[in-house]
Amino acid sequence: MQQLLELAGRRAEAADATIKQDETVTLLFESGRLKSTAWAQERGMNLRVVAGGRIGVAGSTAPDAGALVDSALAAATLGDQVDLLLPAPAPLPSVRTQSPAARTASVADLAALGQGLLERLSRDGLQVNVTVERSAGSVRVANSRGVEASYEVTSVTLAAEVTRVAGDEILMVGDYHAAADLPGEPTVAALAESIGRRVGWASRSADPPRGELPVLFTPAGTGALFLPLRQACLGKAVLRGVSPLGGRIGEQAFDPALTLTDDPWAAGASGSRAIDDEGVTTRRMALIRAGIINGFIYDLETAALAGVPATGHARRATFSKPQAAYSNLLVAPGDSSWDDLVRGISDGLVVDELIGVGQGNVIGGAFSHPVALAYRVIDGEITGRVRDAAVAGNAYELLGRIAGLGRDVEWRGSLAVPPILLEGVSVAPR
Repeated sequence: MQQLLELAGRRAEAADATIKQDETVTLLFESGRLKSTAWAQERGMNLRVVAGGRIGVAGSTAPDAGALVDSALAAATLGDQVDLLLPAPAPLPSVRTQSPAARTASVADLAALGQGLLERLSRDGLQVNVTVERSAGSVRVANSRGVEASYEVTSVTLAAEVTRVAGDEILMVGDYHAAADLPGEPTVAALAESIGRRVGWASRSADPPRGELPVLFTPAGTGALFLPLRQACLGKAVLRGVSPLGGRIGEQAFDPALTLTDDPWAAGASGSRAIDDEGVTTRRMALIRAGIINGFIYDLETAALAGVPATGHARRATFSKPQAAYSNLLVAPGDSSWDDLVRGISDGLVVDELIGVGQGNVIGGAFSHPVALAYRVIDGEITGRVRDAAVAGNAYELLGRIAGLGRDVEWRGSLAVPPILLEGVSVAPR
C-alpha cells in the first residue's frame, strides 16, 4: 500500500487505494448428505488518482504497483473533472466486524453446522438442501493525506431450502442467516422453526382474496417495499433528479411509525465497518425518522458534485470506482407480536415471497408482483397457501399508512426489518 501511494504521489495530485482479500469455503448438502465442498481465494487492489483535476481508477489482482499506477493515470486522461477532496485522518469508532470462532472454524465444524440444520428439517416427503458458507478476509484503506486503516472481516451464511412435490403442486420454502459470527444452536433451531412453520401453513390450499386488503409482509417479503427507498435515498439519484424524495428533507413523507436508519456500527452485522472504502469515518445516519425524510448517502465524488459532505458510505470493488452503498439498514420495530398482527386481519394475506422484485422502474415505488409464497388470513387465522394471486400498490403510499409493526426484527442480509402490516394493498387472483 505504501509503495502504491508513493508511486502515485509522484505523478498525481492525490490518490487513495484499497486492498481487499478474502478466503471463502462453501459446503453444499443435497438429499441428506454433503455433496460438495468448494474453496476460493481472492485478492484485489483498487487505486484512484486525481491527475490534472481528473479522476482515474484502475484495479488489479496482481501485485504490480507500477502497472496499476500507469493504468490509473491513463484512465484519468479521459476521466471526469471533479473537485475531489480526500479526507484527512480522524479517530475511528470501535466496531466488531469479525469473529475469531468463525475465522478459525474448520471444514468439519462447518459440516457439523450444516448437518445439524439438515437433521432438524428432514421429514418424509421433503427434499432438503443446505448451504454453509464461511468467508474470512481483510480490508485496508489508505490515501495520500495520511489516512491508513485496516480491519478484518468474517461472514458465515447458513441457508436451507425445503421442496415438497404433491401432484402438480411444488412448494419451495427457504430461509437463511448471515452474520460475522458462527451461528449457535439457538440460531440453527430458530432457522429450522421458521422454515417448518411456513411449510405447515402451506399444508392446505386457500382461494385468493380480491380487493384493497390488509397485507402482512414478513421480513422476507418486504423487498418490494424497501427496494424503492434504498434507491431513492442514494445521493446519486437525488443529484440526477430521479429520486422522488429529492429536495424533501424535513418533509413528513411516511407514516410516523417508520424510522429507517443506516448503522455501520451494528456489532457483527454483515455491513459493519468503522471506515468506508474512501477513508471516511462511518457514522449512524437516520434516513427517515418518524416518517420524516432526514438525509441521503453520498460517496466523495457525488458529495463534491452536490456540494454536501460525504457520509462515509463508499464501497469499491477491485475493478470499479467507489460508489455509495448502505452498510446495515435497520427498520425500527413496533410493539405488536406476530399473533397480534395476524389477529387484526379479518380478510387478507400474509406475503412471504414475491416474484419479479427489482424489475421495472423500481425507484418510482409502484409494484405489481405475483406471489411465490403467500397465505390467506380469514378472521385472524392463517387458513392455507394462496397460489394464483398477485399484489400491487405503491411503496411510498403504502408506507404512509402502516397498520402495524412487529416487535421482532429479523436480519435479511444487511437489512433488519420487522413484519409490517399495510392497509389497502391491491390483491387479485391471477
